[in-house]
Amino acid sequence: MTQDKDDSSEHRQNNQKGSLLKSTGIVSLFTLCSRILGLVRDVVFASFIGASAGADAFLVAFKIPNFMRRLFAEGAFAQAFVPVLSEYKVQRSHEQVRALIDRAAGCLGVTLATLTVFGCLFAPWLAMAFAPGFIQFEDKLILAGELLRLTFPYLFFISLTALAGSILNTYNHFAMPAFAPILLNLCLISAATWFSRYFDRPIMALGWGVLVAGLLQLMAQLPVLMRYQLVPRPKIDFKDPGVKRILLLMAPAIFGVSVSQINLFLDTVLASFLETGSVSWLYYSDRLVELPLGVFGIAIGTAILPSLSRSFAASKENKFSETLDWAMRSVILIGMPAAVALFYLGPAVIATLFQYGEFSDRDVLKTTQSLYAYSLGVLSFMLIKVLAPGYFARQDTKTPVKIGIKAMVANMIFNLILIWPLAHAGLALATALSALMNAMLLLSGLVRQGVYRPTAGWIRFWLKVIAASAMMLIVLVLLNPQQGFWLEQTLWVRVGWLSMLVVAGLGSYIAMLYAMGFRVRQFTQHSL
Repeated sequence: MTQDKDDSSEHRQNNQKGSLLKSTGIVSLFTLCSRILGLVRDVVFASFIGASAGADAFLVAFKIPNFMRRLFAEGAFAQAFVPVLSEYKVQRSHEQVRALIDRAAGCLGVTLATLTVFGCLFAPWLAMAFAPGFIQFEDKLILAGELLRLTFPYLFFISLTALAGSILNTYNHFAMPAFAPILLNLCLISAATWFSRYFDRPIMALGWGVLVAGLLQLMAQLPVLMRYQLVPRPKIDFKDPGVKRILLLMAPAIFGVSVSQINLFLDTVLASFLETGSVSWLYYSDRLVELPLGVFGIAIGTAILPSLSRSFAASKENKFSETLDWAMRSVILIGMPAAVALFYLGPAVIATLFQYGEFSDRDVLKTTQSLYAYSLGVLSFMLIKVLAPGYFARQDTKTPVKIGIKAMVANMIFNLILIWPLAHAGLALATALSALMNAMLLLSGLVRQGVYRPTAGWIRFWLKVIAASAMMLIVLVLLNPQQGFWLEQTLWVRVGWLSMLVVAGLGSYIAMLYAMGFRVRQFTQHSL
């Protein structure tokens, strides 16, 4: 009888890990599609608006609601709302869950509506605040204000989309929330290529594209919410206990999200004092690091937050710890070879993607220097995305903020030390080092609190990943031409060679893991 119970418990655990793997795969797939379409969108933008005054005006008008979206919708609100909703789902009736959703939607909606009206009324002044340099170009400032009146309501729609996505993620539905960003890229590509011809000022088509994208992203969530009978019926009640808890959790979370934004801003300020091109070199190398981080790190973090929240609400400490353990192994399994490949193939990747037009050989070399530094932090960046939910799921938003502040201070100290000998690459290295510190503090805090207890087999797991990554590096070294090759070849020759290297590197990594006994079914069972 005892054996049957153990088998049943193990079966449930394996199903849970298989479900997390599936959820992560869904989010990763749609995120990858969105990133690819984002690259296509940027190519279309370059062709459509180039670096004109209209381009400057639109990018500022689009940046403002996007900045607020990252701060509130995808950041603080989701981190505060999902744990509370998960607790209600586990401990309370469906009617009480609906009541919380209705009141959260009402309070969020009225706040967003007020902010949207404010943003539209004061659009020129907001544009001036974010781009003070526009003051000397009156036409550009006026255009940015007009575009902002179209793009600012995007904040309203996309924040409610984040609310809907948080609800669906809590109910283990990840496909539609992950698909929604693709609609934005499709709308903007369509606006630039097809609908711009119908406007006296074609750039205005992009403003309407942003507005329509926000509405479509929200509408796409509604049929799935109807299936779960969870379409919000907004009610304004800031005194509701659940709403009050969400607001209390949001306050430190907003500050925590702001820390990373402050870091990025300070890095840009320091880079602006260096030679011309430093800001751009950091930007392009950071975009490459964002690919594995966005497709895998953020995807895994998104997938585990509802599961961790439910485990905490149900007082299942072992399940909570095992989910964190699985998430860290997943990140390391993907992040280690990604970091090695980015470090070694940096010149090849940068030349293939960017070395056209005004992007010179020297720009390739300078961007490679900062990519070397950033790649050292890839694993840390990804670990932060899966360790932080270990705090948010327990409705502890203060501890990650305290750790984030320490990391921010360390980042500034590293910046001031490393900028002198390494210039812009020093800023990238400072970011990598502070991320390592952040990840280690998050991990040690979870271990110290007894929330995370490492399972057996970590040494064996690390040896397998390191050995497989070393084999991948050997294959890449043997196949990779000299750096001069990448600077001299045409686009399609570069693409062909880089594709071959990626396939060979990935194949050798997987083959080495397989030869050392790794199997996917074992991974879902934590038997690495």
